[in-house]
Amino acid sequence: MTLAGELSHYAYSLKYNDIPKNIVYESKKRIIDALGCGIGAFSAEPVKFSRKIAERAKVNYGSTLLGTEKASTPDMAAFVNGIMVRYFDYNDTYLSKEPAHPSDNLGACLSVADSESANGKDLLLSVALAFEIQCRLCDAADIRHRGWDHVCYGLVSTALASGRLMGLNSEKMTQAVNLALNSHITMRQVRAGELSMWKGCSFANAGRNSVFSALLAREGMTGPSPIFEGEMGFFKQVSGPFQIDTEEFGGRKGSFKIGETYLKYFPAEIHSQTAIWAALEARKEIGDLNEIASVEIASHEAGYTILGRDPEKWIPATKETADHSLPYIVAMAFLEGKIDNSSYSPKKFMDPKNLSFLKKVTVVEDKDLTAMYPEAVANRVTVKLTSGKVISKQVNYHKGHPKNPMSNEDVEKKFRILTKRHFSKSQAKRALDMLWTLEKVSDLSRLFSALVVE
Repeated sequence: MTLAGELSHYAYSLKYNDIPKNIVYESKKRIIDALGCGIGAFSAEPVKFSRKIAERAKVNYGSTLLGTEKASTPDMAAFVNGIMVRYFDYNDTYLSKEPAHPSDNLGACLSVADSESANGKDLLLSVALAFEIQCRLCDAADIRHRGWDHVCYGLVSTALASGRLMGLNSEKMTQAVNLALNSHITMRQVRAGELSMWKGCSFANAGRNSVFSALLAREGMTGPSPIFEGEMGFFKQVSGPFQIDTEEFGGRKGSFKIGETYLKYFPAEIHSQTAIWAALEARKEIGDLNEIASVEIASHEAGYTILGRDPEKWIPATKETADHSLPYIVAMAFLEGKIDNSSYSPKKFMDPKNLSFLKKVTVVEDKDLTAMYPEAVANRVTVKLTSGKVISKQVNYHKGHPKNPMSNEDVEKKFRILTKRHFSKSQAKRALDMLWTLEKVSDLSRLFSALVVE
């Protein structure tokens, strides 16, 4: 059997009752986290652009655009809803041979679940399944160093999650994977140099294409095969050869990966999280910030190459570059004593005083920290003061890491902070109550109604 066939057979065979209670809980926790990010980004420019296009589709029974009572086609809704989850760069992360943001899958899962009149258990199953597929692929092969974006794996996970929600058999799900993966491979340029709005849209577009591929497969469309092992397939063109044993997946012999993803306490790229904590700790020992002569950030290879190597990171011209700039993020942690979404306003990343402070910041790779990665995502921040005093702080596990998890209260607080511009306190409470009992929701239209921005 081909790898696409094996993954499809797993997706077809997985049942809600195969998911342990602790994984159901972890799934709800990540859905709450991602939906908070989504509603928080309701008014972001890329969201408004895409929503305007999606609303042009006139449908009677489509998929709800998150935060509204309007509907579009399932694929366009997946695109809009996916951008909302991802735009703030505040949703979860998984780190392995390939890094990823598995809750990016939620845009497609929500949209197809809505169009298929699914219930809360169906949604939870699709989310656990999508996380499992994407994370297992991330465990199998590194593609970013070969010039490809991690969202290539999302083509597979969202195609299978969509197919499962549509009730496709394993053969048709295989065709959905064939169609999605052959036609929509994404280049890593989306995360190199000066970053554009598309950084937060790349996975949403993968979800859009996968939903469309699943819809085509349902009607009988076939795709190129074998898509992984073929003469011009994924192994040859993108990843290099790898093997996956689906018997080790969650629901079979193994444990589900969704419980191993990292939540973010700060709205910043995952590799910067411990650097923020280290900077805030160092800041406590500095009386006057004007005394700072230099700041060195020692990071691991991923942190250095993704966040601290490109010269654009010292003169960010976009929000997307700023929230992927290790020097800028650490500088703002020192200058303001916090990192939140306001940290990435043009007023701040173009402020001459802030840019002047950035000149004091350097980023280096520390081989010892690289050796700890990805089990630990460590950063060390060393400050030299004009007096000659040196302050150095290293943090290995940020708040939100499985070894330093965010509590229910942390996740709820984050949800309320992100949605407070759009939800009243009572609406936020109603939404949270429903999300914590999602397995009991028989009609997901109730959930979408609870999330409407007034």
